[in-house]
Amino acid sequence: MDFMEKLKIWKKKTDKECEGTPVVWFETSVSVCRRFQFEPHGQLSVKIVGDSRPLYHKIVDSFLNKFFPSGYPYSVNEGYLRYTQFRALQHTASAALSVLSTQSLLFAAGLRPTPAQATAVSWVLKDGMQHLGNLICSNLGARMDSEPKRWRILADVLYDIGTGFEVLSPLCPQLFLEMAGLGNFAKGMAVVASRATRLPIYSSFAKEGNLSDLFARGEAISTLFNVIGIGVGIQLASTVCASMQGKLVVGPLLSIIHIYSVTEEMKATPVNTLNPQRTAMVVADFLKAGNVSSPADLRYREDLLFPRKLIENAGNVRVGRALHKAIKPSKLLELKQVFPGEKFLLNGDRRCIDMVLEQDAIGVDALRGWLVAAYAVQADKSSHQLSSSTLLQAYEKMNEVFPVFLKELQCKGWHTDRFLDGSGSRFAF
Repeated sequence: MDFMEKLKIWKKKTDKECEGTPVVWFETSVSVCRRFQFEPHGQLSVKIVGDSRPLYHKIVDSFLNKFFPSGYPYSVNEGYLRYTQFRALQHTASAALSVLSTQSLLFAAGLRPTPAQATAVSWVLKDGMQHLGNLICSNLGARMDSEPKRWRILADVLYDIGTGFEVLSPLCPQLFLEMAGLGNFAKGMAVVASRATRLPIYSSFAKEGNLSDLFARGEAISTLFNVIGIGVGIQLASTVCASMQGKLVVGPLLSIIHIYSVTEEMKATPVNTLNPQRTAMVVADFLKAGNVSSPADLRYREDLLFPRKLIENAGNVRVGRALHKAIKPSKLLELKQVFPGEKFLLNGDRRCIDMVLEQDAIGVDALRGWLVAAYAVQADKSSHQLSSSTLLQAYEKMNEVFPVFLKELQCKGWHTDRFLDGSGSRFAF
């Protein structure tokens, strides 16, 4: 037997020994000892062999494992815990309010339901007008992408308005059909708007490509606290809210808690896509302090009621006007020569500059145009109409700083490959 044959036999023998011997190790972390083992077929098994944690910590960890994404808190962006806390409160208040409104509807229809009956029927009435609401909201999808937080709040306001119609229906039973129809119509639109904005909001927290995990755990939390809210609603309907006077007191309180909770949720959400408001805030901070703000830095500063308000420090830029309204035909060729090869055009004065984007413009193009407008306003604060020479100087200055500016933006987590301007008008030559 030569040396090579002996080497092969020894190698096969070693492989068989390795296959038969499992790899085992122990890890201890925060009073928990776990036994890890690689089985012969390669699967990893984990077993807790020692756990000296208090019962409270075990319950909390079990809850986090079931209702929070894997790897939390390192797998999500900043603000997820606060978002989840207020989301739980929002769903509890909303579900309780839904039970009370359904009970009121049945009273107005001449029935005398038990709280349990109101709970069962609420699922049917709540979804009754979704198809009509879907048709009406179908052409608002672009606006919801641009301002998901604003539309999410608006959805809950619509939902509470619809619930208000239902709660008040016993006061005018002769108008039962009208009140119930208006209530379900508003709630149907609210459901569509809420579902349409859900994905952009979840995407803002996905840090490691774990969007599906975030979505699944988030919906699990919603279901859990909806059930809790239904229980609270049943209890209220049986006691305090058995009378109309009780509903008139408790209903507005639940609505206030509901709207406050969803507002706090949205404030905690660090949306990382560029829209007109966030782009203006990023540019204003860059010109003022020389640094780039992250989505988490801007989340509490966003104006959720009036997002289209012009920001002076960012050039008072307005996006979305039609080309023929923003720029006179006689000036169009001149502006194209000022910005050769660019996918934006600027026109206006220091009080308001219109930026018109080409059809295929992305976030990078919008950022370039916004910086030019801001630099132009800084350079020429005396004259009303911005001259071509002023725009050209601003354009050259933008080209000097833009590579560093863009790199910082991307490092901070901003998506610069798209610009969500809602239903704004764009052009194509």
